[in-house]
Amino acid sequence: MLQPGSRMTLVLGGARSGKSAYAEALVEAAPAPWTYCATAQAFDAEMVERIAHHRARRSGGWITQDVPMALPEAVAAAAGPVLVDCLTLWLTNLILAEADVEAASEALRAACRAAPGPVVLVGNEVGLGIVPENALARRFRDAAGRLHQQLAQDCDRVVFMVAGLPMIVKGQA
Repeated sequence: MLQPGSRMTLVLGGARSGKSAYAEALVEAAPAPWTYCATAQAFDAEMVERIAHHRARRSGGWITQDVPMALPEAVAAAAGPVLVDCLTLWLTNLILAEADVEAASEALRAACRAAPGPVVLVGNEVGLGIVPENALARRFRDAAGRLHQQLAQDCDRVVFMVAGLPMIVKGQA
């Protein structure tokens, strides 16, 4: 549940750790309508299925914005509670498009800080493994780490998900 006065929450974890479901429940604790900023792109049948599964899980009251690149603009335009899922797919999209990741990250931070309602951000923690063997993967890992650190500073609550269980890293339970 969103804590009273909680403006920004960052939910991190590994693949299939329960991040999205947990984040959705946080946002649904606030009055609808809720904005779901989806950053995934369906380039193959498996990803189409994943996106459909996420959409089917959500209850009514959600307004879905598909924003593979224009995430700061979508957050800025939202009138109420916002869920961003996920930061790491958004970073992937930016890097592959050779966009200015630092400028886009700062624009996202500014949009989140100015949002009128609570913002819940979901990201994959990618810094717990070995150093990637190729330059693109290292660039991505480093960009994700920087973005997560910056957002964690802005957020009043940070949650790390492990096996579907939330571990409060910053803020109150």
